[in-house]
Amino acid sequence: MRIDRQRLEESFTQLGKIGETLRGGLTRLALSDEDKRARDQMAAWMKAAGLRVSVDQMGSIFGERPGTEPLPPVMMGSHVDSVPTGGKYDGQLGVLCALEAIRTLNDQRARTRHPVTLAIFTNEEGARFQPAMIASGVMAGKIALEDAYNARDKDGIRLGDELERIGYLGPDPCVPRPIRAYLELHIEQGPRLEEEGRSVGVVEGIVAIAWSRLTFTGVQDHAGPTPMRIRHDALLAAAGTVRAVRAIPARVSPEMVATVGRLDVSPNITNAIPGRVVMSVDIRDPKDENVTRALALLEGAVKDAAASEGVGYELEHYWRVPLTPFHPEVVGAVEGAARSLGVRYRRILSGAGHDAQYMAAICPAGMIFVPSRNGRSHCEEEFTPMDDIEHGANTLLGAVLELAG
Repeated sequence: MRIDRQRLEESFTQLGKIGETLRGGLTRLALSDEDKRARDQMAAWMKAAGLRVSVDQMGSIFGERPGTEPLPPVMMGSHVDSVPTGGKYDGQLGVLCALEAIRTLNDQRARTRHPVTLAIFTNEEGARFQPAMIASGVMAGKIALEDAYNARDKDGIRLGDELERIGYLGPDPCVPRPIRAYLELHIEQGPRLEEEGRSVGVVEGIVAIAWSRLTFTGVQDHAGPTPMRIRHDALLAAAGTVRAVRAIPARVSPEMVATVGRLDVSPNITNAIPGRVVMSVDIRDPKDENVTRALALLEGAVKDAAASEGVGYELEHYWRVPLTPFHPEVVGAVEGAARSLGVRYRRILSGAGHDAQYMAAICPAGMIFVPSRNGRSHCEEEFTPMDDIEHGANTLLGAVLELAG
């Protein structure tokens, strides 16, 4: 049984026009008008495929194909939201390959013992509302529903209000439910598969991730008359911290990565000394204890940077997810499907967070990776060859058939 490559490619092209950027990428922030249009398109396709479509309290969309027995479903999922000026493959490829797998089951009039469900989770990226993977986090009981509703974007708009505005504040409870297994196909977002000439990654788990929010408070003053000797520059303290964050992995682990990706400077004008800076810190490593050690080093670096410039600071470690190993049965089903197809594959660990990270707390979970050209993602240049997409989609189909009986 094989997916219809041409149909998948056509769906990918059509969905990719919603929120398309001038350079061929994608800007489709969670709960934006573009996100609504993508959701509407996916819901229409799901209904056309004969799925029973429902929406939960977090706006996540589920489409169920019945099984022959009243058993928990095998669920495939991902997301349709993107980062600003991101790519067309991150997220939407996973839901489209899942849809194509279900369409193929329909084409073949295949019956499975377990139902097969397609899931589209809300705000996976965390680009507009923090934290990331917020809807699957609520479903897994790791994030309170009211906390999720009260998350605000940079303009102060509540997530709950936006769900209602776009018509996706659903009635179904967003709580753990019986699920046979969860599978997620995604681009690797790294270089390993391409470097080794492999079409499929059998994902064994997801690294530990910690997000921190740091605020430096100095003294805003005029850039001209204020002598250097009496300045308390919040941006200078932030700059020292950026360099310190870059150095942390070398002190802890060769597999660790650490990033400052956001810097909000106030008042952010040419002729004023910055009085306040808010910045993000993202630390990831396969070992939880290494992340703990890195956070301690971060705290020391922040304290030193603040003291050297005579500014105040507030450091909040507001989101942390431990190393998430995937279930051996699901990993084995993915590996068996890839082997039966004769594609080149390898086992791999994910350096990025995905909804599968929270779903693993509810049910047996696993992931499938396909290569990313030059390892690039979260950018308009994001790309995966169609040959690799086809291999990944067929691996997904094979694993679902195995798990769904």
